[in-house]
Amino acid sequence: MEKYLVIATFVGSVLAILFALFMAKKVLNFDEGTEKMKKISASIREGANAYLKRQYTIVAVFFAAMFVILCVMATFKMLTWYVPFAFVTGGLFSGLSGFIGMKIATAANARTANACRTGLNKGLRVAFSAGSVMGFTVVGLGLLDISIWFFLLRYVFDCNASEITSAMLTFGMGASSMALFARVGGGIFTKAADVGADLVGKVEAGIPEDDPRNPACIADNVGDNVGDVAGMGADLYESYVGSVISASALGVAAFSDLHNGSYGFRAMAVPMLIAAVGIICSILGTFFVRTKENADQKALLKSLSRGTNFSAVVIAIAAFPLLYFVLGKENIGFYFAIIAGLLAGVLIGLSTEYFTSDSYKPTKNLASKSETGSATIIIGGLGLGMLSTILPIVIVGACVLVAYFVSAGNLTEAGGASAGLYGIALAAVGMLSTLGITLATDAYGPVADNAGGIAEMSGLEPEVRQRTDALDALGNTTAATGKGFAIGSAALTALALIASYIEKAQEVGSNVNFDSFTVMDPLVLVGLFIGACLPFVFAALTMDAVGRAAQSVVIEVRRQFKKIVGLIDGKADADYARCVDLCTKSSLKEMILPTIVAVVTPIAVGMILGVGGVVGMLAGATVTGFLLAVFMSNSGGAWDNAKKYIESGVHGGKGSDQHKAAVVGDTVGDPFKDTSGPAINILIKLLSMVSIVFAALVVNFSILG
Repeated sequence: MEKYLVIATFVGSVLAILFALFMAKKVLNFDEGTEKMKKISASIREGANAYLKRQYTIVAVFFAAMFVILCVMATFKMLTWYVPFAFVTGGLFSGLSGFIGMKIATAANARTANACRTGLNKGLRVAFSAGSVMGFTVVGLGLLDISIWFFLLRYVFDCNASEITSAMLTFGMGASSMALFARVGGGIFTKAADVGADLVGKVEAGIPEDDPRNPACIADNVGDNVGDVAGMGADLYESYVGSVISASALGVAAFSDLHNGSYGFRAMAVPMLIAAVGIICSILGTFFVRTKENADQKALLKSLSRGTNFSAVVIAIAAFPLLYFVLGKENIGFYFAIIAGLLAGVLIGLSTEYFTSDSYKPTKNLASKSETGSATIIIGGLGLGMLSTILPIVIVGACVLVAYFVSAGNLTEAGGASAGLYGIALAAVGMLSTLGITLATDAYGPVADNAGGIAEMSGLEPEVRQRTDALDALGNTTAATGKGFAIGSAALTALALIASYIEKAQEVGSNVNFDSFTVMDPLVLVGLFIGACLPFVFAALTMDAVGRAAQSVVIEVRRQFKKIVGLIDGKADADYARCVDLCTKSSLKEMILPTIVAVVTPIAVGMILGVGGVVGMLAGATVTGFLLAVFMSNSGGAWDNAKKYIESGVHGGKGSDQHKAAVVGDTVGDPFKDTSGPAINILIKLLSMVSIVFAALVVNFSILG
């Protein structure tokens, strides 16, 4: 049966890719607008292409070095020879998904602005169609790579279940490594440009956002694409495949002793099949996204929620017969684990929406703090973000308990801790099962943001900018919701990966088991402290990187305003290329250290403290990383929407002292929500992936362990 399940997964991935092609063709059929709009769009596209080319060149060096290291380990029989190649393909597909999303986003920005000249609904359709290309490319390429590797390892190379999961987890490590480079590098670029453009343009010079007189405006729009599209695409690709792969690995362990191990392969295929069915549900959901011309933000949000909610309901219905026929009625408890994940995803999305949308009280109250200056709005945003961690932690905690007990209890003959952990991993798959449409609602935001910039720089009618701003404000909320999904699934996936690490350590010779770890063990305790500290160190490195890069942009923009005669009066042209080049060099330089820290730390901790220290480190990083990521993402989203709420005319409106205070808050929130926060969810999974791959090295050569 599992052969047909894998074929069904492959078919699902092909459907996603074909739908992405269909949507891309649909986007490209729209008119790009005036010659000036085309020229500005081409400049943004050129800058984004140049950045990614240079980034991928640097990343290729890292992957080549890791490939050699993994080959050496395979030579000494610490890994199978499939592992180095799985690592490379994981990174390749992760980068490719981000690159394709960036290409369609830079093609859709002017088309969205031009569509908004006709009406809000048409603008929404163009931007959402472009976002759909990203969403379905990510899930399509993710499932394609997984299904091809599974088929080759199982039916061509005749590998056992352990060899298959080992190679596929390494494929996840490659995806996580690429995602971290893309998220950190792209995040530094976009936020350095954004902060530089806002501080000098809005606050010091008093000119509008995306004004063509601002030398950093093109860099700002380039950053939207390399950070919020290419970086985010690689990020969610990694989240998606990580959840599927970790669930597959634990499925083998849960069913290894049943039916002569034959159900192990079925359990391995279930997460893939859930993801494939989720693709079909997501495609259906896209047809429900539309709105009226006079829609406010609540109506716009409702139109997007209609599509995502429909997809979630359909997958909830379809998953029952799937689990019933593949694993049998005696194991139907796993269905409720999937439902728990789905519900947790929806609830985390609603929680994020409540704390970050200017339709609700928290962000409106935050905007009111601008009446007393920058300090109070920054303090208010920090408090809002900290408070917003309560609901996600309760939701994820409840999801973990439900998924574990319905899976490990009497409802499944697999029984025990292994089945419970498999249930938790399936909950993560359930949470991300409709990622195709969820990511479409997320990726459309940067397209709308770019469209607003092009409308401003092209001098289009004021109502066009009003429409793009409405779409952009909604994009901030959907982006925060998308980050909530990624962070929530990261927490569940990280728990599953910790279990996979313990099993891998047992497999390569360690005498540990699930009952071996206690906080009274000094090795575990020290590892716990190190892991708890890691997200803060990582956030500090990325925040400082944005600060340094932004400083260089601020200095350059000030220089141009002083040296280029007539620039501030609109009688001379800015040197846009200089700012783009500054952001590119800074981001590529600054992205290296955080990534090296993420890869080297679990190996170093393992070599000193052993398996117990690594388990403690992973647990500590998962807990504090989850909370820190939610806090930073929601604070940043609330600051951004508070600024836009003031720009709508309340609290003095654009150009007022309150607006300037909100801009300062927004610039603080930029690296929170678009650099450090979203990168932390990659960090906690990459730590686990690296630990699993280097488990044999740790077991054989650790000093204290």
